[in-house]
Amino acid sequence: MQVKKVLTYGGIAFVAFFLFTRPGDAASTVRSAMDTVYNAADSLAQFVSHLS
Repeated sequence: MQVKKVLTYGGIAFVAFFLFTRPGDAASTVRSAMDTVYNAADSLAQFVSHLS
């Protein structure tokens, strides 16, 4: 249980460090992740619409 807590806090610290030191890259990473989610949802919607 202790290892999980250390890894969680380490991950949060890394994200905070990345956000404050390179905000442009952080925004680009989030935008890329959102584009991936959008494309996956769009592909799923096209798949379901072609089933009919």
